[in-house]
Amino acid sequence: MRVGVLTGGGDCPGLNAVIRAIVRQAERVYGDEVIGFLDAWDGVLARKTMPLTVETMRGTLPRGGTVLGTKRGSPFDTEGGPEEVAATIADLGLDAIIVIGGNGSLTVACRLHEQYGLPIVGVPKTIDNDIVGTDVTFGFHTAVQIATDAIDRLHTTAESHDRVMVVEVMGRHSGWIATYAGIAGGATMVLIPEIPFDIDEVCRRLSARHERNRFASIVVVAEGAEPVPGTLEVEERTYDRFGHVLLGGISEVIAREIAARTGFETRVVMLGHIQRGGTPTAYDRVLCTRFGVAAMDLVHAEGWGQMVVARGNEIVPAPLSVMVGKTKRVDPELYKVASVFFA
Repeated sequence: MRVGVLTGGGDCPGLNAVIRAIVRQAERVYGDEVIGFLDAWDGVLARKTMPLTVETMRGTLPRGGTVLGTKRGSPFDTEGGPEEVAATIADLGLDAIIVIGGNGSLTVACRLHEQYGLPIVGVPKTIDNDIVGTDVTFGFHTAVQIATDAIDRLHTTAESHDRVMVVEVMGRHSGWIATYAGIAGGATMVLIPEIPFDIDEVCRRLSARHERNRFASIVVVAEGAEPVPGTLEVEERTYDRFGHVLLGGISEVIAREIAARTGFETRVVMLGHIQRGGTPTAYDRVLCTRFGVAAMDLVHAEGWGQMVVARGNEIVPAPLSVMVGKTKRVDPELYKVASVFFA
């Protein structure tokens, strides 16, 4: 078989590990040929490719980012785009395309399969861990480890100066990173998109903590966290050209309010894109390798319109349609565990 591979959406630790596993399984087990499309769907439309072999992928297991490059966007944004994708598959003699991406990229993959019958298999990817249908996405545990390491370091400086540190992590619509990193890093409070926060309650808890002579506090905030309506004025949100809300900065509003209402010295740390970069953890390398091998097996099983997902200790196929238009929210029971340790 001849198989195309692309990476779409935001970059994520472990993308190269998935590509490496796909290529290894394809070349050494099935005797297949693999080509990579550069810059996501743009590369499919423009037919920008590179050969992917065991040799070209050597040394990429621990490497962050993606050797193929990645972009947001969709062939449905271009007139005749889906038809051009079909033409590319036919003209390049491809038997399948493996799409490694998040909610946006996999939704496009699902539409192309359902509406145009294209032979597509998906691999779920996002540091936010918000894709429905899989227990975990690769990149998530790496992002959590990066955030936890930062929180560990912030504890010592917060304690040295009796400060409140407000740490903003990624999490547009779900607070998985914030919740996990908050638990692992011993945060004083965790604020997530799923549960609107009351700034008065936040300040009350911090004040109660100070009354117990605990003068250093860490408040972990997901970028998509929102206040209870009417309790805190925030700036009107803006959107990018893909319709995604532009987030980031809620931590500054929270820190300003904490300082004003309590008098405590407060600082903001925005981890931003550092959570996406660098070497994937051992957990993610293993998960990526399993996903890549399973994706190639799914291609040979002609499991079109499906993605490989983690269910317990197994990697199994699931319809792409299960994740379209949905967001996996933080388990309330997990957040309840985190809340046991709130101030």
